Amino acid sequence: MKERDGASFRDPDGYVYYKEGTLFRQVNFSYKENYDLFMDSGLCAGLLSEGILVRHEVAATEPGAYKTLKPEKIPFISYPYEWSFHQLKDAALLTLKIQKACLEKGMSLKDASAYNVQFKNGVPVFIDILSFEKYPEGEPWAAYGQFCRHFIAPLCLAAKKDQRLFTLLKEHIDGLPLDLVSGLLPWRTVFNPGLLLHIHLHAMSVGRFGGKSIKQVRRGRIDKFGMLGIIESLRAAVEGLKAGRTKGHWSGYYDDTNYSGEAFAEKKRMVGKYLGEIPVKGSLWDLGANTGEFSRIASEQGFTVLSFDLDPGATGMNYDYNKKYTGKYNVLPLVMDLFNPSPALGWAEKERKSLMQRGPCDCVMALALIHHLALANNLPLDDIAEFFSGITRGPLLVEFVPPDDSRARPMVENNPVLLETYNEAGFEAAFGKRFIVEAKDPIKGSLRTLYRMTKKP
Repeated sequence: MKERDGASFRDPDGYVYYKEGTLFRQVNFSYKENYDLFMDSGLCAGLLSEGILVRHEVAATEPGAYKTLKPEKIPFISYPYEWSFHQLKDAALLTLKIQKACLEKGMSLKDASAYNVQFKNGVPVFIDILSFEKYPEGEPWAAYGQFCRHFIAPLCLAAKKDQRLFTLLKEHIDGLPLDLVSGLLPWRTVFNPGLLLHIHLHAMSVGRFGGKSIKQVRRGRIDKFGMLGIIESLRAAVEGLKAGRTKGHWSGYYDDTNYSGEAFAEKKRMVGKYLGEIPVKGSLWDLGANTGEFSRIASEQGFTVLSFDLDPGATGMNYDYNKKYTGKYNVLPLVMDLFNPSPALGWAEKERKSLMQRGPCDCVMALALIHHLALANNLPLDDIAEFFSGITRGPLLVEFVPPDDSRARPMVENNPVLLETYNEAGFEAAFGKRFIVEAKDPIKGSLRTLYRMTKKP
């Protein structure tokens, strides 16, 4: 029985669905001409050869469909409001690169949604094969406004104001309103040609012409060279935006740690050893990953790693490092606040899945995190253990930071009553309800202890 994906209902030319746990995409007869052109023009083959389009296999055609495709499954679906600045920037540049390639083959993107891009092995890829249509000669780019709302608007807010403004994309999942962004940007951005054209004047145009389409308000025809000029202008605007300084403080965490160099090296060795002893190397969620030092160790051990941190600056450094060594690490850094993780959003709360709905994973790693959850946020150890148990099918690597550790002591001093429950015995009792301790070793040169646990049946 078909189960349509909750996010796949907007396009009349087809939809994504699951059947017996396998992902398929239906291509309707209304898309026949565009699909055939996409395949016959060489555009599809060219994008595949560059590794920037997700692969699709032609499956047995379902009744009522022109084609039934079996897409390559992306290990983890992430959303733009969970990305770092450079992840969204790379997704924008990929979209423009594909639109330029389309024009060269007589086609165009009818959609320029950020949700059409996902990350595979740390690299952005385009996933919507139904976004390609025959280029309507003389017409403007139908997806121009969408591109500005999904990419230019959040990028310029992050660059000129604060990277944390990406969270506005949770409220506006169809892209940021340009009038809102224009009002939030510093006045001096009107002297930036790209932002003046694609944000400020664009916002004024939207306000003037209301809900009319771009085809209704355009004057004159735009030839192919004019379209290429618009694409180049957008590319230059995106390239010119640089990640602004974030007010988060975790990006410098390892520069100001209470570990000695010897203790930190010992912790890395122990984590690698513990991970190496796990027989099945599946998906691993590294919670509180900071800049991804230990996420990369997990990747080297064969895990597919989701590297979560609440600081966009640290997450950005994580992504930039992995990008520098593209292909070496299978790590996807994402901005995630565990106290307020991504919720289910959109129509009927089914368009965008919550973090929990996208789990569970095969293994969880939580290093130097427990004291932040329990002491800084008054979260009971029982609740932390329950949460970890709910998101993993198997092992848990967790570091216990005792109350007399220099990082934990200031938190305890602010609330000394926490000492009644926050101690090693209380930690083991809480986690022992849901996990079996398989290994436990002190981290030499520190007061901390590393545990490897397995979830109870």
